[in-house]
Amino acid sequence: MPVQNAEIAAMFDQTADLLDLQGENPFRIRAYRRAARVIEGLPQSVFSMLEAGRDLSELPGIGKDLAGKIAEIEKTGHFELLDSLKKKLPGDIGEMTALPGLGPRRVKLLYDKLKVRTLDDLRRTVKTGRLRGVKGFGPTIVGKIGQALEKPAAQKRFRLSVAEAEAKPLVAHLEAVARSVVVAGSFRRRRDTVGDLDILAVARDGAAVGERLARYENVAEVRARGPTRTTVVLRSGLQVDLRVVPEESYGAALLYFTGSKAHNIALRNIALEHHWKLNEYGLFSGRRRIAGATEEEIYGKLGLDYIPPELREDQGEIALAKGGRLPRLIELTDIRGDLHVHSDWTDGAESIATMAEAAKARGHGYIALTDHSRRIAMAHGLDPARVTQQMKAVDRVNEKLGSFTVLKGIEVDILKDGRLDLPDSTLSKLDLVVASVHSHFDLPRHEQTERIVRALHNPHVSILGHPTGRLIGVREAYDVDMDAIIAAARRTGCILEVNAEPDRLDLNEGHAHAAKDAGVKLAISTDAHSVGALATMRFGVDQARRGWLGAADVVNTRPLGELRKLLRRP
Repeated sequence: MPVQNAEIAAMFDQTADLLDLQGENPFRIRAYRRAARVIEGLPQSVFSMLEAGRDLSELPGIGKDLAGKIAEIEKTGHFELLDSLKKKLPGDIGEMTALPGLGPRRVKLLYDKLKVRTLDDLRRTVKTGRLRGVKGFGPTIVGKIGQALEKPAAQKRFRLSVAEAEAKPLVAHLEAVARSVVVAGSFRRRRDTVGDLDILAVARDGAAVGERLARYENVAEVRARGPTRTTVVLRSGLQVDLRVVPEESYGAALLYFTGSKAHNIALRNIALEHHWKLNEYGLFSGRRRIAGATEEEIYGKLGLDYIPPELREDQGEIALAKGGRLPRLIELTDIRGDLHVHSDWTDGAESIATMAEAAKARGHGYIALTDHSRRIAMAHGLDPARVTQQMKAVDRVNEKLGSFTVLKGIEVDILKDGRLDLPDSTLSKLDLVVASVHSHFDLPRHEQTERIVRALHNPHVSILGHPTGRLIGVREAYDVDMDAIIAAARRTGCILEVNAEPDRLDLNEGHAHAAKDAGVKLAISTDAHSVGALATMRFGVDQARRGWLGAADVVNTRPLGELRKLLRRP
C-alpha cells in the first residue's frame, strides 16, 4: 500500500526530534522539519508524483538526498535512518518525544536529571510527583503527560491540516459510489485539532459505501461494518466513522454530527419550546417530519438565520441568529495579501522574486518580506547591513512586478527584556515590522507579559507575530496575560497576527474574538517559508472565522494604499 504524505511527514518530524535529542547539527534537524511541512502541504500524494515520474528534488527544501529517502520510504514502508536512531536510544526515549507536552529537550531533561528511560519510568515519575520543581514542567504540562500515559490512543488528536490531508482523498474515493459526501464533526467546525473523521453520505446502497470504505488502501483496521454505518482506523491512527443517511434526513444528520454538543442541545431546547423534536433524523411535530433535508431548512423553521459551522459552539451565536445579527465572517477571497513571508535570505526555501510571483499567481496584490533578524543565527538572520542590502534587492524585484508590491519588512526578535533585536534606525526604514518571541518561553507570567508589552510600545512595531508561541501538540503557549497584551495593542495601535501555519494557528479563536471585541485590528499571515506554504492562508482564515472575525477586522483585506495607512502607528 502507498505510504501517505502524513505518514512521511510524521517520520521526518520524529527523525528531527531524535536528531535534536542526540545533539545533532541544527541545520540537519531543521531540514527534516522543513521537508515534513513541504510534504504535508503537497496538493497530491508523493506516491502519485513518483508514479508519474516527478523528480521530488525539485520541491522546495527537499534536494536529492531527501528525495531519495522519500522514495525509499514509499518503496519499503520504513525509514532506515529513523529506525537506526531509535535503536541508539535507551529504553522508550524515542517514543516519549511523541507524547503531548514532551519533545526532545524535555525528554533529554528527564533522562539527564531523573534517569527516566522507559514509559513505565515516566509513569512512576508523574505519579510520585517527582516532576514538581523541574524547570519546564508546570502543572499543565504534567497533567497532559499523565493523561497521555493513561489513555494514549484516546488522547491522540491530529492537526487540522493532517486530518484534511487524510480526508480529501478519502472523500473522493467514496464519491464514486455515493453523493453529498461531507466530513462533519470538529473537522467541519475547523477546530485546530481533530480527534476523528465523521463522514456523512447519501446513497441508495449504504452497504456498498461501507464496503468501499473498508477496502480503501489506507485502512489499517475495520472496527465495525453494517448497512448504514462503518468504522475504520487509518494507518495514521485516525478513526473514520461513516454514516449513510437518506436524503430527507441529510440536513438533520449533518447538523447533528457537525456539533458542537452544546450548540445541538441549545437547538433542541428551542424545538422543545414549540413542542417539536429535533434529532439526527429531522425536525418533527409529533410523527410528522417538518424539516430535515437541509440545515438551512431546520434553522429557518427554528426562527434562526443559518449559523456557519465555525460558530457552532454555543458562545452567543444562537441569540444573534435569532435577532438577525450574526457577523459576516471573513472568507479566503477577502484576503488581498500576506504580511509574513520569508525568503532564502534567511531560512526560507525560495528567492524573493519566486515568493512574490507565487503570491501574485494566488491573486494577491502584495506580500511583506519579513525575514528573520540577526539573533536567529541558525536562520542566518539579518543584521543592519544585510537589511539595507535586502531593501535594495526588493526594489529591483518590484521594478519587474507591475502592479504587485513586495513590502520591505523584517521579523525582528523580541529579546528577553523586551528590547528589539535591531536598532530603531534600521526599523524606521522599513514598511512593516513583525515583532516575535523566539526564545525564553519559560519566563514567569508577569515577565513574559511585560516583555511583550514593552516591545509593542516601540513605535516601529507594526504586528505582533504568533503572539502566544504555541506549536500544536509540541509546545504549549507560553504563560502570558493575553488580556494585557490585547489592551497594549489597543493603546499602541499595534496589530495582532493570526498565524496560519498549521503547526501554530496562533492566535487561538478565543483570543482573536477578544481582540475583535477590544477594537484591535488583526492580520492573517502564513509565515510562509516556501511557495507551497502560501496555500496555508486558508487555515488562518478558518481560525479567524472561529474567532468571529469579519473582513473589516483584518488589515490584509485592504488594498495596498489603505493598508499602508493602517500600518502607520498613531
